[in-house]
Amino acid sequence: MPVAIITGASKGLGRALAEALAARGWDLVLDARTEGVLTEAAQAVSAYGTRVRALPGDVTDAGHRAELVAAAWKLGGVDLLVNNASALGAEPLVRLEALPLEGLRRALEVNLVAALGLVQEALPLLRASGAGTVVAVSSDAAAEAYETWGGYGASKAALDHLVAVLGEEEPGLRIWAVDPGDMATDLYAAAVPDDGDPRPAPAGVVPAFLRLLDERPASGRYAAPALLEEQR
Repeated sequence: MPVAIITGASKGLGRALAEALAARGWDLVLDARTEGVLTEAAQAVSAYGTRVRALPGDVTDAGHRAELVAAAWKLGGVDLLVNNASALGAEPLVRLEALPLEGLRRALEVNLVAALGLVQEALPLLRASGAGTVVAVSSDAAAEAYETWGGYGASKAALDHLVAVLGEEEPGLRIWAVDPGDMATDLYAAAVPDDGDPRPAPAGVVPAFLRLLDERPASGRYAAPALLEEQR
């Protein structure tokens, strides 16, 4: 069975992806910072009959990243790495003039540095896979300028560029930055708590990610809403 590592997998998009992959027979290594919520998610995903390993921890910890890859190796390797864990930099979001520099550092550490660290850790197993794939969950804020989204957007823009370079350096892999579009997630609620406008559930954008896995287009940046629109 193929094996995937998914960070930030206790809820939201990470959990929705985990459930969709498990339904397809994937074995999974799941990460999140909160042990109780992660354990509950892993138990739910295990109902599909695949092997699921839940490892609570912080992706900025090199030791934790090594544990994730070691767990995947014990399941058979790494065919897919989903860097989904994210940090906003400030909750709620604030203008750049008020953004704590420590918050910006945290966003960069989680969204960029840890993402590359996990890729580096998993790279030998990804290369050994017949279809090694890296998905970096990006954001519209990486490409557009939105007030108060400066720190988070800057970290995701840097992640997009990192993905583009990795795609050039690793032609044997598929490496995608994917903007999932608007979703009703805890991350968005923390970012803009006063925004009560309805947004789609994360499960609604999962078919776009599955389409990428099925069709395996060239490495690069993709927007889930556009992929879903093309399928209609």
